[in-house]
Amino acid sequence: MKINTAEFVISNSEVSKCPKEPLPEYAFIGRSNVGKSSLINMLTNHKNLAKTSGRPGKTQLINHFKINNNWFLVDLPGYGYARVSKKAKETFQQFITDYFEKREQLVCAFVLIDIRLEAQKIDLEFINYLGEIEVPFCIVFTKSDKISKGKVEQNIAAYRKALLANNWEEMPQHFITSSLDVVGREPLLDFIDGVNDGIFKNNDL
Repeated sequence: MKINTAEFVISNSEVSKCPKEPLPEYAFIGRSNVGKSSLINMLTNHKNLAKTSGRPGKTQLINHFKINNNWFLVDLPGYGYARVSKKAKETFQQFITDYFEKREQLVCAFVLIDIRLEAQKIDLEFINYLGEIEVPFCIVFTKSDKISKGKVEQNIAAYRKALLANNWEEMPQHFITSSLDVVGREPLLDFIDGVNDGIFKNNDL
């Protein structure tokens, strides 16, 4: 897929105020400081489409970006550590769960995981949550440029083992990415393109 246009549409904290257009949506979410904004900018080939920051927890709203005028990329707040109040965190969690449980346009979530780290409890819990509510998702391992290829494979194997221990029958579809080295861009976009083709063909959109 070639990204011809990528434009910011709206930010809000209420699912009811999200765009009404029946276009497919792909949500990006992960722990704070996982490199989500950098990944979004790399995918769209826009340096400043998503706001990057050295301070975890910068994204605090549901952000919709319209891509090629036929699908939405949705940037969601990170879960886990962020320098915000407890009340704010509770608000984030509420509209995050509202989005995943109520948003009909959502066709796939991308759960971002820092490949440098061992399997984190909070990531496994969120993956299990998506499985329980039957939201289709893929895992996106970020920052692969920070460790060796062998270590990348070792850490993915560890995640596979952890998921199998959590009653998953197999490892969910996953992508290895590096925003710095532009790794994983084409496989991710090709995946989205393939899902969109099926949706538009079946719905004559």
